[in-house]
Amino acid sequence: MQRSWSDFRLRLEDLKDMLFVRIGKRRKRQGPTPIVPDGSVTGTALVIVIAIMTFLACLTLGGVTLVKASASAWQSQIAREATIQIRPVDGQDMEKALEQASAIARGFAGVKGTEIVDKAATARLLEPWLGSGLDIDELPVPRLVVVTIDETSPPDFETMRSEISRAIPAASLDDHRTWVDRLVAMANTTVLVGTAVLSLVIVATVLTVIFATRGAMSGNSHIIEVLHFIGAESKFVAREFEWHFFRTAFKGALIGGAAAMLVFLVFSWWAASNIATPEGDQAAALFGNFSIGRDGYIGAAIIIFLVSVLTMLTSRLTVIRQLSLMDGPGGRAE
Repeated sequence: MQRSWSDFRLRLEDLKDMLFVRIGKRRKRQGPTPIVPDGSVTGTALVIVIAIMTFLACLTLGGVTLVKASASAWQSQIAREATIQIRPVDGQDMEKALEQASAIARGFAGVKGTEIVDKAATARLLEPWLGSGLDIDELPVPRLVVVTIDETSPPDFETMRSEISRAIPAASLDDHRTWVDRLVAMANTTVLVGTAVLSLVIVATVLTVIFATRGAMSGNSHIIEVLHFIGAESKFVAREFEWHFFRTAFKGALIGGAAAMLVFLVFSWWAASNIATPEGDQAAALFGNFSIGRDGYIGAAIIIFLVSVLTMLTSRLTVIRQLSLMDGPGGRAE
C-alpha cells in the first residue's frame, strides 16, 4: 500500500515537473502564464475572423442607419408639402383658378402657406425634357400650387380635396400619401434585412468561437489534463479560457469596428468634397452626407462589446462541456 502511494506521489511530481518545465521559465519572466498562450496561430486566426465579421456587422448597421435617416428626411420633406394641380381647359382663366385654389387651401387649419409656381418656374421644371425657350401658354401644361403643411397638425385633406374639386373641376390635390407609405415600407424592409444580416453574422461568430475554442483546447490538452488531474476546478480552467477569448475577440472586434467607421468617414469626406457636382448631388439625394451620426457610432460600440461578450460566454460553455466529458459518462463539471 505504501509502495503504491509512493508511486502515485512520484507520478504526481513528474506531472508537476512537466508542467513547470513547460511554463516555468515564462512564469519567472512575465508573471503567471495563461493556460492558452497568447499569439498562437489559433488566436491570430480568430482575431482576423472576428475583425472581418465585426466589420461586416458595423458596415451593415451603418448602411441601415443611413438608409433609415435618408428615408426619414424624404418622408419629412414630402409630408411638409402638398400640391394642387390645375389642368388647362377651354374657357378657363388659369391665373384666376390658381388664386382661387390657393385661397381655398389657405382657409384650412394646418396650412402654413401657399405658393403659386409661376410660368418661369414651370418652364424650368420642364427644361430638362423639352429644352429652353418654352412658351407655357402654347402648351397644355398643368400649373401647380405648392401648399406648405404643418407636420404636427395636418389639415383635413379629404375635405380640402372635395372643396377644391367642386370649385375648380380641373384641379386635383395630391397629398403625397402614396409616396410616404412607400418610403415607410422601404425603410422598414431595409431595417428588417439589416437585422437579419446582423443576426447571421453573430451566429457565424458564435460557431467560429466554438470551433476555435475546441482547437485551442486540443492544442493545450496536455496542460488541461495535468491541471484537471491535480484537482484544478473546471471553473478555474474555464475562467482562463473565457478571459483569453474575451481579449482576443475584443481586439478583433475593435479592429473591425474601427475599419468600418473609417469607411464611413472616408465616404463622408468624399461627399463633402463633391458638393454641387452631379455625382455628389446624386449620392446626397440617396444617402445624405454619409454621416451615420451619434446613433451609428453608439451602435458600432454596442456591436464590438456584444461580439466580445458572446465570444467569452461561448468559450466558457464550450470549455465546461469539454471538461465534463473528460470526467467520463455521468461526470459533472465543478
